[in-house]
Amino acid sequence: MYREILVPLDGSKLSEAVLPYVRWLAHALKVPVELLHVNDPDRLAPYSPPMQRGDYLEKVAASFSGIPNVKCAIEPGNPAEVIINMVTAEPGSLVAMATHGYSGAARWLLGSVAQKVLRALSSDLLLVRPQAANGDGTVELKTALVPLDCSQRAEMALPTVAELAQLLDLGVLLVHVTKHVYTGPPDAFLPVFGAIPNLKELWEQDKAKANKYLTEKVDELRAQGLANLSAKVIEGGVDGAAGEIIDFAQNIPGSLIVMTSHGETGIGRWLIGSVTERVVCHATTPVLVARPQK
Repeated sequence: MYREILVPLDGSKLSEAVLPYVRWLAHALKVPVELLHVNDPDRLAPYSPPMQRGDYLEKVAASFSGIPNVKCAIEPGNPAEVIINMVTAEPGSLVAMATHGYSGAARWLLGSVAQKVLRALSSDLLLVRPQAANGDGTVELKTALVPLDCSQRAEMALPTVAELAQLLDLGVLLVHVTKHVYTGPPDAFLPVFGAIPNLKELWEQDKAKANKYLTEKVDELRAQGLANLSAKVIEGGVDGAAGEIIDFAQNIPGSLIVMTSHGETGIGRWLIGSVTERVVCHATTPVLVARPQK
């Protein structure tokens, strides 16, 4: 499925939070791992020698017991550019990285490395938000939670989901968040000459349409051999789709959010300043951004 897993590390404990997920994925998918540290000249004073992280990377590599093919690479340059160029030169890699690095204040994500990679990379990207900043051990994911907005663009994550579910023995939970129309009670009426239906009725129609759509997608995945499938329609709230996805995923232990970087239309992207980026920024659940497969 993936040629390798590329893991950018900046030497901090926060950046190592992704390692338990990488160990589990590398073992389950039987793919090599490449640990990458980028010597960023912008972080150095003019008189400072280049930072070397060979010993550090070798120590991290030694923690991958049972995974024989773990490589280490040290490259000079801008971290985001180096990551993007490496994957562009040799497609087929899964990039796995934490959304924070160096320190809790100097975040990798907003306006920095992870965000630039998220926006520019054409390969799949696994992003993990550090909690306890513990890179030891391993984890085991059990459920792929897949937000769908009824668009063909969002559905482009489904081939990746189907393949991962079969290889990793994951359950698949398809989720649709209805649009939040009104903050009043659900039995309220719109005061427009009585011509517009009861809002509760509108919501029920929206739910029925979403349930029908999700049922069709479940049937399509079941026809591909997947058995552990379910679907859920969630009422949209004032926090929008991103907030509902984040809250819902937090209540499912061992979940992995899988979503594309686009939704609704190719022009109206989910990514920039919208649902996917907000989920990545705020979710404590790991997020796999699956790029559309050709």
